[in-house]
Amino acid sequence: MKSDFKKEIRTYSAKHGEFSLVTVPPLQFLMIDGHGNPNTSEAYKDALATLYPVAYKLKFFSKNELDKDYGVMPLEGLWWADDMEAFTSARDKSQWDWTLMNMVPGWITSEHFDAAREVVAKNKKGEAPALEALRLETLEEGLSVQTLHIGPYDAEGPVLEEMHSSFIPGNSLAMTGKHHEIYLGDVRRTAPEKLKTILRQPVKPAVV
Repeated sequence: MKSDFKKEIRTYSAKHGEFSLVTVPPLQFLMIDGHGNPNTSEAYKDALATLYPVAYKLKFFSKNELDKDYGVMPLEGLWWADDMEAFTSARDKSQWDWTLMNMVPGWITSEHFDAAREVVAKNKKGEAPALEALRLETLEEGLSVQTLHIGPYDAEGPVLEEMHSSFIPGNSLAMTGKHHEIYLGDVRRTAPEKLKTILRQPVKPAVV
């Protein structure tokens, strides 16, 4: 049976117009770090070009060799900056740091990852330019606030401002970790006003 982790892992669902407190389980990801405007950065383009060939290689390896099939998960990103207003009011993308991610199941081992990366390096012949920067790592976010944003990415600012400045302190919480986005829509095939993105912020109880 094919696993659908978007349905099996409850934190891959969120409600539009509502902030929810969730507990995110530890999850394993393919990750690549970078910096700069995702619309113009060559590093961002290279990261995208590298992430999915390895993700699909692991999916088919798991299906064919381990008899464990699953759907490849959506693109995700961690985003941060020295001045967090770069995300909310300023939206200065040139100041953004990021980690692009794709979730893979826990039964994928470092040996499987290394083998998949070697095959992609051989078969793609330079088409996956950031392979050396790609890593396999577990992310533990735990208690988090999240909501579903519907619309263009550049319209996220007011939602994030409300999350950071109102909901989180209003519930005696403090931000910890990095802003997390899960892209449920394909930007290549979906009109900007219909894009669906889970916006997540790990939190902890505020010190009184």
